[in-house]
Amino acid sequence: MNGTKLPDGGVLYDESDDDDDDMLPPEGDVARAVAGIEWNHGLANESGLTGAELIAEFVKHLPNAPGVYRMFNAAGDVLYVGKARSLKKRVTNYAQGRVHSNRLSKMVRETVQMEFVTTRTETEALLLEANLIKRLRPRYNVLLRDDKSFPYIMITGDHRAPAIYKHRGARARKGDYFGPFASASAVGRTINSLQRAFLLRTCTDSVFEARTRPCLLYQIKRCSGPCTHEVSDADYAGLVDEAKDFLSGRSQNVKEAIARQMAEASEDLDFERAAVYRDRLAALSHVQSHQGINPAGVEEADVFAIHHEGGLTCIQVFFFRAGQNWGNQAYFPKADPQLSGAEVLNAFLAQFYDDKPVPRQILLSETVEEQDLLSQALTEKAAHKVAILVPQRGEKRDLVDHVLANAREAHGRKLAETASQERLLKGFAETFGLAYVPRRIEIYDNSHIMGTNAVGGMVVAGPEGFVKGQYRKFNIKSTDITPGDDFGMMREVMTRRFTRLLKEEGLPDRTAQPAAEEAVDAGFPAWPDVILIDGGQGQMTAVRAILDELGIREVVTAIGVAKGVDRDAGRERFFADGRSDFSLPPRDPVLYFIQRLRDEAHRFAIGSHRARRKKEMVKNPLDEISGIGPSRKRALLQHFGTAKAVSRAGINDLMAVEGISEAVAKQIYNHFHESRAP
Repeated sequence: MNGTKLPDGGVLYDESDDDDDDMLPPEGDVARAVAGIEWNHGLANESGLTGAELIAEFVKHLPNAPGVYRMFNAAGDVLYVGKARSLKKRVTNYAQGRVHSNRLSKMVRETVQMEFVTTRTETEALLLEANLIKRLRPRYNVLLRDDKSFPYIMITGDHRAPAIYKHRGARARKGDYFGPFASASAVGRTINSLQRAFLLRTCTDSVFEARTRPCLLYQIKRCSGPCTHEVSDADYAGLVDEAKDFLSGRSQNVKEAIARQMAEASEDLDFERAAVYRDRLAALSHVQSHQGINPAGVEEADVFAIHHEGGLTCIQVFFFRAGQNWGNQAYFPKADPQLSGAEVLNAFLAQFYDDKPVPRQILLSETVEEQDLLSQALTEKAAHKVAILVPQRGEKRDLVDHVLANAREAHGRKLAETASQERLLKGFAETFGLAYVPRRIEIYDNSHIMGTNAVGGMVVAGPEGFVKGQYRKFNIKSTDITPGDDFGMMREVMTRRFTRLLKEEGLPDRTAQPAAEEAVDAGFPAWPDVILIDGGQGQMTAVRAILDELGIREVVTAIGVAKGVDRDAGRERFFADGRSDFSLPPRDPVLYFIQRLRDEAHRFAIGSHRARRKKEMVKNPLDEISGIGPSRKRALLQHFGTAKAVSRAGINDLMAVEGISEAVAKQIYNHFHESRAP
């Protein structure tokens, strides 16, 4: 890394060739933005300056060029990522204290380092900024939460009989993709109806190739049976083309064609064939009836509406493709309550399309500041014209109003849920005599059958309910634990959980709890305030011993929840430090809250155990042989049929399989036979 000495003793580093992955976004949709980087530098803070004074030193050496900047605190955490048409002018605002909220003033005071990247254009800076915000999740930016990839419908294009599947992720396989859909359930319902309408297969290619007679789906008229040539390849291709036409917006033409075929079959007195066409028409009508509003004037668009009230922002998105409504999704981005709805929406849009295909039209409920810039950036990204509009009248305005009404309803439901959750957490703290309202509760449970496939489950709850992204499972690994020893399993889970937490996060500071605004800034905590254990005094003794060994008994409050007399819900006993075990009144809201937490932990642990048990049940003996990977395993099974037949095969028979050499054949033979082969 080469440096240039500055007058104040600092150093201007040229890091354009630095290999630090955290400096630049990965290859992908922002490649064009990354390609425009001219320099990336930071000021070595040897003078001890912080806040506005430090930023003022940076301003002296910044160009009047577009780019992206990052602000860091003393711990090295990214506080903020921003972009600017002119880095010098934008950063000058921070140095002179021209910020619009106390929250950003606090950010400036915390800043001890900054880094900059110049780009060729402001649009490239916008794309790069969105990518970095999503990757780094800075505390003071508007953050898009729950940003899962959307599901699509895929019709494969690399097989003589194309299949229809639900698809997420990269489009690596050749085929046609239709979407996005708002949810996996919406895709599932649509595929089920399309099966009845177009009789396309949904089986895997391996199952398809192995069929010798039609499967059950053919019998119940949800597949045309291309695997065994119940339908000719040409006729099946016609069905595939009809499905593509329907998903591409030519649904009326498809329905008219099927109606003509039904009429022709009736005229020929072929009522059985006419009934098939009738059922296909009914299936298509079922798809469209579940799509809700389908405006005639909107062929391909995403519609965004924002409702901003009470410190909570809801952005509702409706997806329209091929003239059809493919569902909607509500988002609740993390944002400074002092920001306006337009400012939040502006920041949200760039992040939203960072890793998603962009439609040709985007409709908004209100005008955003960088509307033209965003349109230009998305046009470059999508390689087609992207129009961003705020309709004022007509069908599109009615559509935006409909989406806005949905945003208000979702906002109201979220506020009610959050308020209810906050009341329950406050009641929980009062019930158990906690010094403060917990922000993170971890609930633990074990699941096994006679000690086999034992799994420990951890679920997490906070002010906004269950936080599923924080759930963890622990496959019990210790060989010293007696099968069925719940105390031993809990000791292993606790040890692994908190040993790793200490290593990664260190001890938390419990001397002062953050204020409400600071708590929002800090994000969801890594350390639990409370751990709930599904068990009584014996389980709690094991847990407390582990907490004592690790020196964190004063840091984490442990509470045991034992099933009551006759294991009846409502008669649970609670075990906590410093007090005798007790029960809560049968209709106490806190009791219901704890039951819900425990039931979720039980559900998660049971599900993890079943998944592990299922994996063990289908485990193949060939998996235990060193050097036998998926390809050789597949070749052996295709040649011999079963693993048992492989175990009985001689060396010469094994060598007849493609990819099996004499050495490998001997290895397989010796694995199944106690005495070595001659």
